Amino acid sequence: MIMYGDEILKRFKDPQFVGELPDADGIGEEGNFKCGDIMKIYLKVKDNTITDIRFQTYGCVAAIASTDMLCELAKGMTLEEAEQLKPMDVVKSLGDVPPIKVHCSVIGDKELKLAIKDYREKKAA
Repeated sequence: MIMYGDEILKRFKDPQFVGELPDADGIGEEGNFKCGDIMKIYLKVKDNTITDIRFQTYGCVAAIASTDMLCELAKGMTLEEAEQLKPMDVVKSLGDVPPIKVHCSVIGDKELKLAIKDYREKKAA
């Protein structure tokens, strides 16, 4: 049986950033086909700052909780600051991530970078 910490369970049961942004400035999607987690991040950007961020995740408790935490960390950051977020920043912010579930907690890092890349490509076009 996998034991999760309080912060992970709280974010899994009541994620604050879940949903989509229909008018998103950038979208990133990433999946871990080994375990079946698929995540999508939507960004709103103004003056190079992430003003809103939402996610949709098909995955386990750790995947959902970690994507919610990633969104909380990234909101209000400049794009460059958000690009510097590391997977372990999310894991540390969550606290008690079972070692067997750490891989589920690091996928969001890739999708955030993809959403920023998508935003920049759309802006340059």
